[in-house]
Amino acid sequence: MKKLLLILLAGMAITQTSCKKFSEFQTDPNKSTSSTPDLLLNTIEQSAFQSTNLNVALASRQMVYTDAVSLQQYYGWTRGSYDNYNNLRQVLKMEQAASSMGKPEYLPLAKFFRAWYFLQLTQMFGDIPYNQALKGDESISVPAYDKQEDIYLSILNDLKAANDQITGSTPAIQNDIVYNGNMQQWKRAINSLSLRVLLSLSLKENDARYEIKKRFADIVNNPNQYPVFTSNTDNAQLKFYDLQSNRYPYFNNNDIQTANYMEETFVDLLKSLKDARLFSFADKAPKFASLPATDFNAYGGARGSAPVNENNARTVAGEVSKINPRFYNNPVNEPSIALGYPELQFILAEGAARGWINGNAGDYYKKGIQASMLFYSIDQSSIDTYLAQNAVQLSAGDAIQKIITQKYIASFMNSGWQPFFEQRRTGFPAFDVSGAGVLNNKRIPKRWMYPESELRLNKQNVTSAIARQYPEGDNINGTMWLLKP
Repeated sequence: MKKLLLILLAGMAITQTSCKKFSEFQTDPNKSTSSTPDLLLNTIEQSAFQSTNLNVALASRQMVYTDAVSLQQYYGWTRGSYDNYNNLRQVLKMEQAASSMGKPEYLPLAKFFRAWYFLQLTQMFGDIPYNQALKGDESISVPAYDKQEDIYLSILNDLKAANDQITGSTPAIQNDIVYNGNMQQWKRAINSLSLRVLLSLSLKENDARYEIKKRFADIVNNPNQYPVFTSNTDNAQLKFYDLQSNRYPYFNNNDIQTANYMEETFVDLLKSLKDARLFSFADKAPKFASLPATDFNAYGGARGSAPVNENNARTVAGEVSKINPRFYNNPVNEPSIALGYPELQFILAEGAARGWINGNAGDYYKKGIQASMLFYSIDQSSIDTYLAQNAVQLSAGDAIQKIITQKYIASFMNSGWQPFFEQRRTGFPAFDVSGAGVLNNKRIPKRWMYPESELRLNKQNVTSAIARQYPEGDNINGTMWLLKP
């Protein structure tokens, strides 16, 4: 009888429980069930500003990989990824949450991150889905491709609108891990990004549609209306902490300790300029371990264009430097700069050298070098000595080359694909392709091919975009609109 009663009670409990919907069991009463703009912002910032990427160092002739053939190093890559559209969906969610919850202070940041991600996508591929990409309409499963020239204009207009939305009375935002809610610093980031975008259009400077010179000068000449970065404290960067999931991305990474070495042309560039940043970037080569760490002769590199076996032989012989151990031993190391004050100064230097603004190119250039060296903890005396060298001084005949070269040095293990895009735009510095290891007929790629998924799921639109841009077909050597004079 007791057993029967227990069975009946159990049955009643099961029956009562089964009346609940399954979704109710998935709800944690201690957690919010809706996304808030501040929580979404935190996630977006971590994704957008993590710009430390070994693949970039390989493609940009700063590092070499010695365990196997790296397609980034040997220029044999093919298709790129549309992962940034997932990041853009998070931006859209933040924008929608800000609107529904009456928090307009997040809206200019939504415009900033839209510009940030769409800029990366169009720089990688050329034409991409833009106007129909984030409509939130499930029926638009095959979005049309917009022209790169139209996307660039929209990005510039969005950034200008974002700047105008931030006023002196705009309240601080919450959960901001980059600027701690300071909207005036975000305003500086927005306008500094605008200058980066405008400079990337340097081959189109005479295209009246964009008013590139005017827009550039308007920002520079009106700091009250369009403030920009004023020091390294304004850097749009991601800081790391000795906490799980918050450590430096290559902390305890085995490959960076055993299979990644410094690239020879990069090391030789730093040695030729007697650039003390080399000591911050690299470890001494084993063959020269007895030399002081401040002796430039203690450092060496392997050629990024040489075959794997040739580079392996040199590393075995102890001739090649590894990256400085701080990059894999220090869980905090240095912040990941996505867009920084040193780059801004080099942007202004190039703008002045091109006659877009009236400032002195040399002054901006020196400020950029100083800011970069301070970031890498170089003492002021060494900086002054460095800047005094004839090889570093800016002159009219080589201004653009030297400015881009210094921007390139400052980008080591920072700045995402920016150094590669700058080289593609200007030709500086020259990336070595002389070795037998280089693929792609010893050519540096100009773009990435569209993802395979687009050819399966959005074939008509992507095929049309390829045909109007690249008569030779979808390949990594196609010249997108951005790169055509």
